[in-house]
Amino acid sequence: MRKSVIALLIAPGICFLVLLALMFYSRPAGALLNARLRPKLDQFRHQFIQRNMNRLAQEKSPYLLQHASNPVDWYPWGDEAFEKARRENKPVFLSIGYSTCHWCHVMEHESFEDPALAQILNQYFVAIKVDREERPDIDRVYMTFVQATTGGGGWPMSVFLTPDRKPFLGGTYFPPTDRYGRPGFRTILMSVQQAWSTQHEDVLKSADRVLGSLRDMANQGFEQGEDAPGAAVLDHAYSRFASSYDHQHAGFGGAPKFPRPSVLNFLLRYYARTGKKPALEMSLNTLRAMAAGGMHDHLGGGFHRYSVDAEWHVPHFEKMLYDQAQLAASYTEAFQITHDAFFSGVARDILDYVLRDMHDPEGGFYSAEDADSLVTAGGKEKREGAFYVWTAAEIAQVLGADQARAFGLYYGVEPNGNVAPESDQQGEFHGQNVLILRHDIPDSDRIAMAAARAKLLSVRAHRPRPGLDDKVLTAWNGLMISSLARASQALDDPKYLVAAEKSAGFIHDRLYDPKTGALLRRYRAGEAAIPAFVDDYAFLIQGLLDLYEADFNVAWLEWAVRLQEKQDDFFWDAKTGGYFSTSGRDPSILLQMREDYDGAEPSPNSIAVANLLRLSQIAGRDAWRERAAQILRIFAPRLEHGPETLPQMAAALGLSLAKPKQVVIAGAPGAADTRAMLRLVHERFLPDKIVLLADGGDGQKHLAKWLPFIEPMSRKDGRATAYVCENFTCQAPTTDPSEAAKLLDAK
Repeated sequence: MRKSVIALLIAPGICFLVLLALMFYSRPAGALLNARLRPKLDQFRHQFIQRNMNRLAQEKSPYLLQHASNPVDWYPWGDEAFEKARRENKPVFLSIGYSTCHWCHVMEHESFEDPALAQILNQYFVAIKVDREERPDIDRVYMTFVQATTGGGGWPMSVFLTPDRKPFLGGTYFPPTDRYGRPGFRTILMSVQQAWSTQHEDVLKSADRVLGSLRDMANQGFEQGEDAPGAAVLDHAYSRFASSYDHQHAGFGGAPKFPRPSVLNFLLRYYARTGKKPALEMSLNTLRAMAAGGMHDHLGGGFHRYSVDAEWHVPHFEKMLYDQAQLAASYTEAFQITHDAFFSGVARDILDYVLRDMHDPEGGFYSAEDADSLVTAGGKEKREGAFYVWTAAEIAQVLGADQARAFGLYYGVEPNGNVAPESDQQGEFHGQNVLILRHDIPDSDRIAMAAARAKLLSVRAHRPRPGLDDKVLTAWNGLMISSLARASQALDDPKYLVAAEKSAGFIHDRLYDPKTGALLRRYRAGEAAIPAFVDDYAFLIQGLLDLYEADFNVAWLEWAVRLQEKQDDFFWDAKTGGYFSTSGRDPSILLQMREDYDGAEPSPNSIAVANLLRLSQIAGRDAWRERAAQILRIFAPRLEHGPETLPQMAAALGLSLAKPKQVVIAGAPGAADTRAMLRLVHERFLPDKIVLLADGGDGQKHLAKWLPFIEPMSRKDGRATAYVCENFTCQAPTTDPSEAAKLLDAK
C-alpha cells in the first residue's frame, strides 16, 4: 500500500489510468470502453496489482485484505496454492486469524511486513491466509491439531502442512526472533525448511500418523446410546457452576473472564425449572458485575470481548456481533424475571449500539469492531483500546473540574490511571483510565452523569475509530435476529422488531437460494459466497422461530421448516446421529467434525436440539423430536461427565424434559386486546413455551395444516382469547387477562 501511494506521487497520470481501469473493471460501464483500450487497461491493472499487492487484493474478507500489501506472496485457500506446493515440492505455511484479532495485527507488523522474513516464506514455502470467521471448517481442523499437539490454541494460528493439506507442525503467535528461550518465527521457518529438505520422508510419515490420530479424535466418544440423559445431569451441571462461581467478583473461574452467555442461559432456565435462588443470584450478580465493569462500553454501549482480569476491569477491546446478540438476550431474560429496569436498560444499551454502529443500511449486521486503533488522527501508531481509554486530564478538559471530580468518583478515574500493571503487561495503558462503575449513581446525580457521558462520547467520536469488519455472516445475524425479536416483545419496542425483520429479509434476498433451499455464509461488498455451515442453519432457524413469535408472520415458520430439512440433508450423521459442522462435500477439508463445546458461540448441536423440539410442536413432526433425542443420547457422556462444557445443551435437555406448553392467542393481528394478551406472555420468563397466533385468517389456516387442534380456536365474545395448553391439551379459553395470567404462571 505504501508503494502505491509513492507511485501516485511520482506518476499521477499513469496511476490515474490504472485506477480508472480498476474502477471500470467490474462495472457495466466497462462495456462502453473502446475495445482496443480495454486490454491495455486490463494489463495496467494486472501490473499494478502485481507490483503493489499480492493475491489477497482480489478477496472480499477484511482480514485477507489487511494482508494484501504484505511482501509475503500470500494465496487464499484453494487448489492453486496446493498445486503450486506439489509442483515445487514445498511445504505450506497456513496462517489463520480474523480482522479484529490483536495478536494477528502484531504478527503481521512484526513478521509479515518484514521483507527479509517474507523472502524466506516466498522462497521456501507456499503461504496461505484464511479468515477463520469465513471458513470455520478449515479453522476447526487445524485448531484441533494445534490443541492436541501443543496443549493450547488461539489466533493467529500458524500451521505447517504437506502439499496434500496434512499438518505436521503448528502453534499460534510466533515472535519474529528468538525471545526468552523460545524460538522465533525466523528460526522456525529455517528449521522446517531444513527438515523438509533433509528428512522429507519422515515429515510425510509423521503427517500421515497425525491425520490418522485426528480422525480417531474426531469420531471418539460419539456413539448412539440407548438412554437419554435425565434431570440428574441438570443438577450436576448446576453444582459444577456453583463450585466455580466467583463470590467476590461474580462470574465463573478466574482471569481471564469471558461472558459466556450459554452458562447464564442454563442457570436462568434451571432456576425457572427448580426455583433454586442461587442459580438466579449467580446469573444476576454476573450480569450486574459485567455491566459495571470495563468490559462494558459505558459511553457508546455494547460489550468488549472479555476481561483480562478477574474483576471485569480491563477488557480485550474488540467488539463481536455474537457477543452483543447473546448478552442482549441474557439481559432481556433477566428483566423478564426481575422486572428490574437496570437489566432492560443494559439490553437497550447493547441493541442501540448494534443498530447505530454495526448495522448495514440494507439490513444485515456487521461482524466486529477492532480492539486496535490509531492513537492520534493522521498518526501511524496503533494501540489496543486507544479509542476507549481516557487520562484524568482529558476528562477534566471536557467536563470541567467539578463535573470531572464527580464523574471520576463514580467511574473509577485516577490521576495516574486506574489500570494495574499486572493487567497491562504490554504497557499500553500507562496513565490511562478504563471507565468502570465503582459506585451506584444516586437518582440525584443520574441526569448529570448522563450529560457527562454524552459530552465524552461526543469528544470520543472525533478520535480515529477502530477498524470495522463489515462482512455479514449468516450465523451471527441469526443470533442477532433472535435477540432483537425477543427484546422487541419483552421491552415492548417495535424498532427492534423492524430491525430483526430487515435482517431476516436481507439474508433471504442475498444469502439464500429458494430454488435449492441452500444458504451461503458471507456477504460483503456486493458478493455472497461460501456454502453455509451447520451453525449458519441452526442459528438462523432459531432466529426465525423467535421472529415468528414476535410478528406472527407464518412465512418465517415456512422458511425455518425448509432450512431444517436442508440442515438435515447436508449435515446429519446418519450413522450415529447429531450434526457435523460441514457437509463433507468439500474434498479440501480433511475431517468431518462436530462442535461439542458451548463457548463464545453455542454449539450448533445444542441450538439444534431446541430448534427440533420447537419445530416438532409447531410443524407437528414427531420425527424431529426423536432426532433431538438422538443428539442428546450421543452427547450424554459429555453431559454426564463434563456438563460445564455444554451448558446450552443442558438447557436444551431441560426443554426436552419439560411438558411442552403451547400458548395460542386468538385475536385480530395488531388489535389492542391482542397486544395486551401477548404482553402477558412476553413480560414473563417462560422458556419452555411456544406462542402461536390464531388470527382467523391465512396464518391460522396454515398452522392448522400442521396442528389441526388450532383450526377451531377463535375469539370469544369478539375479544382476544388465550388458550393455554400442555401437550396440546388446553385449559378452558379465557378473555380475562387476570385469568390468563394465572394460567401462564401455573406450574
